[in-house]
Amino acid sequence: MKKFIYLAFIGLSILGCKNEQRADYVINGTAKGVFNGIRVYLNETNERGMPVPIDTALVMNESFTFKGKVDYPKLHYVSVNGISGRLPLVIENSEIQLTIDNGNLIKSEIFGSKSNQLLKDFEASMGVMKEEAKKLSIEYRKAQLDKDNKNILKYDKAIKENAIKTANMGLDFIKNHKDDYISLEIFKLELRRNSLDLNTVSELYDSLNAKLKLTPEAKLIKNRIDALKKREEAEKTTAIGAIAPEFSAPNPYGKTLALSDVVSKGKITMIDFWAAWCGPCRRENPNIVKVYEKYHDKGLEIIGVGLDGRRGQQNAKETWTRAIQSDSLTWYQVSNLRYFDEIAKLYNVRSIPSMFLLDDKGKIIAKDLRGPALEKKISELLD
Repeated sequence: MKKFIYLAFIGLSILGCKNEQRADYVINGTAKGVFNGIRVYLNETNERGMPVPIDTALVMNESFTFKGKVDYPKLHYVSVNGISGRLPLVIENSEIQLTIDNGNLIKSEIFGSKSNQLLKDFEASMGVMKEEAKKLSIEYRKAQLDKDNKNILKYDKAIKENAIKTANMGLDFIKNHKDDYISLEIFKLELRRNSLDLNTVSELYDSLNAKLKLTPEAKLIKNRIDALKKREEAEKTTAIGAIAPEFSAPNPYGKTLALSDVVSKGKITMIDFWAAWCGPCRRENPNIVKVYEKYHDKGLEIIGVGLDGRRGQQNAKETWTRAIQSDSLTWYQVSNLRYFDEIAKLYNVRSIPSMFLLDDKGKIIAKDLRGPALEKKISELLD
């Protein structure tokens, strides 16, 4: 019996040791000047970047606490009722101290976390570069007013160098922190930039620590890179000077019509992506009708690609064909009635109306012209 009690005691001791070593996070917040009962929220962000509360704490005696566990460091946001802004906070399994600024949450201070320190240092470096950019802009404008050509050239060069350094800061951070989870958050920000060298970005992703690439965040980043690559390829295939990709789809009578069938009939062919549900498309249709009536006999052909069939649209085919008749669209029309279908994707069409002008060889010579600009271009080509 004594032996059993002894073994049981040992077992409890082991369990006790495990509990003491359990990797949890504790966030201790100090909120001077914040009243008792005010709610503090710990938020994640959804796919659209909107905050979603995952935990709530009440301020009592100017303090609050969050406790929990995470599988890996991940960016969250703290918000407080009655205080503007939201505070970025990387949660990792450690003790983290927050000192809340009750005037502006973004000015709050965070202590006791490696990942938050890395993020803080990165944001501070970005802030330094932005301040430098402001000062350089002031000096550049001053040089312009003084008509000081020497300093105009000097500050113009400095502004461009600053812009390059600023643009590279995120990627440089990731290169130097391939084992840190905060790099995933920086990576997500980088992918929002308009100009990216996708080969460089892809190679940088491949160089990340293998553990990082197992996270949901990393998988989202990979999916985003792949999507951007596909978009880039699509843009190349529909760039001005490229041969328009062939496609075919049913016309309103169910007969399959190919782009090449239409191109062979005219000197200039216009591909018009539109839909019955699209207000801007319907408002543009009278202008296209006018242009078609004026230039069809001179060699203008049009093939409309209907993107009807979106979710919730009732009787897509009937709606599409009724719009064709109502708007007097007497040119060729096709549609798979599958919303932004494979033809739209082939042409990298993400919004409508969208149009492409082709020469008699099917080469793209202009894109996305509307109103007077469309008629002017057609006139240049056919008059």
